[in-house]
Amino acid sequence: MDTKYFADVAAKVRIDVIRAIYHAGSGHPGGSLSAADIVTALYFKEMNIDPKNPDKPDRDKFILSKGHAGPVQYAALAERGYYPVEDMMSLRKLGSPFQGHPNMHKVPGIEMSTGSLGQGISVSVGMALANKIDGNPGRIYTLLGDGEIQEGLVWEAAMSAAHYKLDNLVAILDYNGLQIDGPNEKVMTVAPVDEKFRAFGWNVIVIDGHDFEEIFKAFDEARECKGKPTAIIAKTHKGKGVSFMEDEAGWHGKAPNEEQAKQAVEELGGEW
Repeated sequence: MDTKYFADVAAKVRIDVIRAIYHAGSGHPGGSLSAADIVTALYFKEMNIDPKNPDKPDRDKFILSKGHAGPVQYAALAERGYYPVEDMMSLRKLGSPFQGHPNMHKVPGIEMSTGSLGQGISVSVGMALANKIDGNPGRIYTLLGDGEIQEGLVWEAAMSAAHYKLDNLVAILDYNGLQIDGPNEKVMTVAPVDEKFRAFGWNVIVIDGHDFEEIFKAFDEARECKGKPTAIIAKTHKGKGVSFMEDEAGWHGKAPNEEQAKQAVEELGGEW
């Protein structure tokens, strides 16, 4: 497998994220950058999708449960060909379809409007169940933040997914250890996450969320698992790829200034 190709795409996605948030003057860079490799793997290899036919009935669906990381989904969709990259540079501007959180009625390729934490995985359970009932082969993928799983709604969804044996559902946890107020351990401990999902009846896979070989292997294992949903616990770094943002909770929801944005783009291999 040529993981360099995916790494190069992920770098472009990260650059798009930085540029868009800089132009907006607000947004969430930290969690967008930590999830870039996972989202790239989904849109550029794992999922059955077609940018020219975004509503094809048998498509796989991706739900960004941590909706505040909308810029990484917008960037991946743009790089995949759903719309020009320049379109998303209107992020958070008045009248722009690229709102702070994804809106399924505004942007092609967005399957669910998210932002209220916990609702994305809950809707994903409904989508997976509907596909089972309809005999639709489409798989459902949802990405959660580790701060998000402090929501009780998440565990109600997890219980339902196991009860209905939704082996067409994959929940990926962007486990970067930080949330808006600081480390998870200080705000509200979420560990041990793997044991919790197993206790709820899920197949659990723990990976390095920045290693494409591990990411794709996990997706393959999830496809092979029958009779239960899969949770992929992806250990990541908030702000991945930008030296001054990495593992810094302060970059959860803050836009870089011009000097910082320029440095970030250059560190990611782009030109300002």
